[in-house]
Amino acid sequence: MNQNRKCSNTLMARMFTSVAAILAGCTSSTVPVPPAPAAPPPAARRPVAPTLPAVSGATNPRAYRRDAAQHIYDKNAQRIFHGQLPPLLYAIGVLEVDVDGKGRVTRTHWLRPPKHAPEVIAEIERTVRQAAPFPTPVRMGRVTYTDTWLWDKSGRFQLATLTEGQL
Repeated sequence: MNQNRKCSNTLMARMFTSVAAILAGCTSSTVPVPPAPAAPPPAARRPVAPTLPAVSGATNPRAYRRDAAQHIYDKNAQRIFHGQLPPLLYAIGVLEVDVDGKGRVTRTHWLRPPKHAPEVIAEIERTVRQAAPFPTPVRMGRVTYTDTWLWDKSGRFQLATLTEGQL
């Protein structure tokens, strides 16, 4: 019996030695990992999604005028006069704007220019052109709309379509 135990112990020792040898051969080798690339600048990290042109479902110039006025307000938020306008305004002008089927301004025409304030005339025209492209008039193809510009001496304005009134 002693002999069996001795043989069993030897067998067990050999088995442990074999397992240890196998495990020793399974060590992982170190493969050099290339350094991570430098982080791109913050502007490059955020992809800029292309903006889709706004679309107007208006079926007539009066309905389109509201969409156009809101578009101008969105593009000029810091220049809008908030609240009721003062009783005396620096300038009031009535401008007609032609917009093609892609929202581009094709023509501006003054119906009532504030002739005493040529700088306001130029600024309003510049503001309209810089706001392009306007919402595309998909149901009309192209549109001519008219709005009244209410200009405060501070250089801020409201459009009659979206005015908050006057004191």
